[in-house]
Amino acid sequence: MNPQITTLLLCAILLSQSLAHSHTVCIIGGGIGGASVAHFLRHYSPPGAISQITLFERHGVVGGRLATVTIAGETFEAGGSIIHPKNYYAWNYTLLLGLRPEVPSDSDDSLSLGIWNGREFVYKTLNCNSKLPIVQRLVSIANSIIMALRYGVVSLFRMNSFIEVTLNKFLRYYDGLESRPVFESVEAMLKWAGLFNLTTITLGEKLEEVGLSPILVEELVTVITRINYGQSVNISGLAGGVSLAGSGGGLWAVEGGNWQMAAGLINRSDVELHLNEEIESVYYLGDAYELNSTKGKSYNCQVTVVATPLDEVNILFNPAISIPPRKLQHTHATFVRGLLNPAYFGLDLVSDIPELIGTIESGDLPFTCISVLKRHKKDATYKIFSRQAMVDALLDKLFSVRAETVRINWAAYPHYHAPETYAPFILDGKHLYYVNAFENAASTMETSAVSAENIARLILSRIVEESESTSPSLKIFSSDSSVSGLRSEL
Repeated sequence: MNPQITTLLLCAILLSQSLAHSHTVCIIGGGIGGASVAHFLRHYSPPGAISQITLFERHGVVGGRLATVTIAGETFEAGGSIIHPKNYYAWNYTLLLGLRPEVPSDSDDSLSLGIWNGREFVYKTLNCNSKLPIVQRLVSIANSIIMALRYGVVSLFRMNSFIEVTLNKFLRYYDGLESRPVFESVEAMLKWAGLFNLTTITLGEKLEEVGLSPILVEELVTVITRINYGQSVNISGLAGGVSLAGSGGGLWAVEGGNWQMAAGLINRSDVELHLNEEIESVYYLGDAYELNSTKGKSYNCQVTVVATPLDEVNILFNPAISIPPRKLQHTHATFVRGLLNPAYFGLDLVSDIPELIGTIESGDLPFTCISVLKRHKKDATYKIFSRQAMVDALLDKLFSVRAETVRINWAAYPHYHAPETYAPFILDGKHLYYVNAFENAASTMETSAVSAENIARLILSRIVEESESTSPSLKIFSSDSSVSGLRSEL
């Protein structure tokens, strides 16, 4: 028999013996993090080890920050909208659930780009209105030359090298269990992958260190961080590296909405789902946790997983927990069916306006970016990101025609800085876990899944330890421990 299969079977037997009494798990939050915890708990534990998983979602739908918006009868991504081609958990979810990938309209490599400073476009690529591949290719080459002339070939090469090095380190989180241990803290998880030092320095400082030109950082890099995180290059180097990776080619999304990944994982993980039920308190009773909801109901679970940011929810924990203070960065997403006003940008024709407008860091600019989601016969659907709400008076200046407007205020991601501090994965030293602790490193759909996978294995490994059994596949990792574990392909 294959040695790997033999070890897997041995691991399952040991874990099953350790879990003589089945455990109940409560998960607070129905986003991709909570859904992934449920999925991996079922994936890694033998039948009967987890008798019940109960998931609470305070809203009427699952998905969390993965959501869609309908404007003029058409549906568009409203939250987390793009997935990197090397986000392997998201890709595996899509295959597992029979979903279909597609190229998001606002991440198309052929979109024309303009960088706006409030007075003029300091950088602008050529528009390509032709459908002929040869013409599109020529325009792409011309735009590459324009970019190289402004920002320098060497600086662009160094930026891409920084992205590649950072990404390759992140890919270690997909290693087999033989070489990827379980982590008790975010710091240990980052140090193992060689990413921790990037959280101690700002992106601007790191890019200066690797030799990028100031104009590249002030313009193109800043545009990317403002689009992806709504913040400047003062974010941490790791969050910045993740943001830059999200600006590359091959980006995709799930046809019909990325929220379907969360919904699909929950549906196939034998979860008892409670929608429109918010947990307002969690009490530790000695051998279990009592969760009390706003509906006046109580639930007892031996394991509780918090899979929602604790920064803007009012959950009472008894005993009290301690986590570092963290401010969330709000992104106001405004969707408009209409036509941009070319005069606002000093242009004569709507066709002269770039399909993606990014902005430099300036307190005078009312938006961070504007992108065309879809062109129609007489108008278009646009998505605007801003740090403050886009009031009607401002929108009336930006648009010559505005048929419909939808506004969403997202508590989207942490407000990053350097050096970063982290909440613990284990909030009370027992069985209260926090998936979103990893968000201070970087916040994406994939990082939520990576954190959730570790949390699931951490739960199972600690249950095994408490049963005074050992499992070679589920070794706890601290900053100075050796790497060991069981290999298992994704």
